Amino acid sequence: MSAFGTEIDPRCVCIFDGAKSKSEALDVLVALAADTGALADATAFREAIRTRENTRSTGIGSGVAIPHARLATVLRSTIVVGLSAEGIAFEAVDDQSVNIVVLFAMPEGADKLYLQLLAQAMLALKTPGFSERLLGCRNAADAADVLNAFNGRARS
Repeated sequence: MSAFGTEIDPRCVCIFDGAKSKSEALDVLVALAADTGALADATAFREAIRTRENTRSTGIGSGVAIPHARLATVLRSTIVVGLSAEGIAFEAVDDQSVNIVVLFAMPEGADKLYLQLLAQAMLALKTPGFSERLLGCRNAADAADVLNAFNGRARS
């Protein structure tokens, strides 16, 4: 079973090198979602993500942020993952930097699926050693392998 409840395409993983701002990181992740063909209107999705972040940061603490939007212009449910060993200043609730960004692009009306995938992602991210293993990946393919091979416990 995948760590986040659905198979993660390596094209939907970004390992950030160097410091990135919150805005830069979100723009990169939205572009990855758009590149897969999941978004009919990448600009509308980017604006929805920015509006959500301006309302309240999706940095939930413990080095994790979960930006999300449900729009009619999202053609299929997509999860995009950004990893930053250096951390991103994300205005998280615990005032700590964010190392793992899990962006959910969901079609309008996909509330139940979103909640299921979110719950699965949270369980995986709380598994001891999982986040560290994910952050230790050197490329997107390795990170996707870690995400997709998850079986409820971190493997060494």
